[in-house]
Amino acid sequence: MIRVEHLSKRFGNLEVLKDINAEIAQGEVISIIGPSGTGKSTFLRCLNLLDQPSGGRIEIDGQDILAPKANVPALRRRMGMVFQSFNLFAHLTVLENLTIGPVRLLAKPPGEAMTKGLELLRMVGLAEKAHSFPDELSGGQKQRVAIARCLSMDPEIILFDEPTSALDPTMVSEVLAVIRRLARQGMTMAIVTHEMEFARDVSTRVFYMDEGLIYEEGPPEQIFDHPQRQRTRDFIGKVRSLSYQVTSADYDLYALVGKIEGFCEKHLIPPRPAHGAQLLAEEALGILLSHPGPHDIHLTLAYSEKQRHLELRLDSRGPPGNPLETADLPDDLALAIIRNYTEDIGYERVGERNCLRLRVK
Repeated sequence: MIRVEHLSKRFGNLEVLKDINAEIAQGEVISIIGPSGTGKSTFLRCLNLLDQPSGGRIEIDGQDILAPKANVPALRRRMGMVFQSFNLFAHLTVLENLTIGPVRLLAKPPGEAMTKGLELLRMVGLAEKAHSFPDELSGGQKQRVAIARCLSMDPEIILFDEPTSALDPTMVSEVLAVIRRLARQGMTMAIVTHEMEFARDVSTRVFYMDEGLIYEEGPPEQIFDHPQRQRTRDFIGKVRSLSYQVTSADYDLYALVGKIEGFCEKHLIPPRPAHGAQLLAEEALGILLSHPGPHDIHLTLAYSEKQRHLELRLDSRGPPGNPLETADLPDDLALAIIRNYTEDIGYERVGERNCLRLRVK
């Protein structure tokens, strides 16, 4: 139903979307998750041309909506959007908010629009509020009215831009219940959300976005239980991280130890694993720096709040091979310390880099 090819979006020198490629079939529910600032909302706004893409192609049922002669208003009417800020007309009643669009834009008779509006208000549980004004409603009620208003235009696709982010936690469930009902009815939807359990429950597929790209996509079982890529695993595991770049054997060890100590204090990591992380960083870097240079080592200390795992990751450019197995060391003391302070040691080759993972005891 929707095909996106090489979509990009710039705001001045800022590249928000880099190279988005995606397909959404009729009846699919796509949840779009990822850290803040990675282009999720911009992606939705580009789909219905609220933001004009800088490049690429968007097709809806085979029609290129970026073509010069495209009937954008007609195409846009097929694609409703629900915003996090409701955007209801404050001077109109709830029912009038639902009827103004069908009457003025779809040329429906007022009576027909009113009948349909009341049906939709019953569907979202707000028929008794038909003659109330938006400022008489709670946040959750306003968002349900916004969904009903979107449905009043008979869209084939609905885009939800973080529909619960402006709501009190007690009101989130009532809005999510309406979206679940639409999913059961087969409505095609793309939903930017931070509600992970909801995304797992309602989606046919999940897009994980990072740095302006769809970094990983797949069914909810894959994304939430068996993510294939490291950034996805970090996001799902609620991982907090500290990064440090080492390019020389003369790096400032004491500055690094101080950063690790501060990171561990901030995240309430117990003294033993915190001390172990400091020792592992020193010894592992010593081994990596014993290899012939030039050196390009990226160190990451990652703490999973969900699993309570502390992991040291070091990826370095160089010939293939586990650095702990190929290092030419004068003694085995460094390796003994590493083994003593780790629960698990992992290695993989990614591109031209060796990636070493040390899970701290």
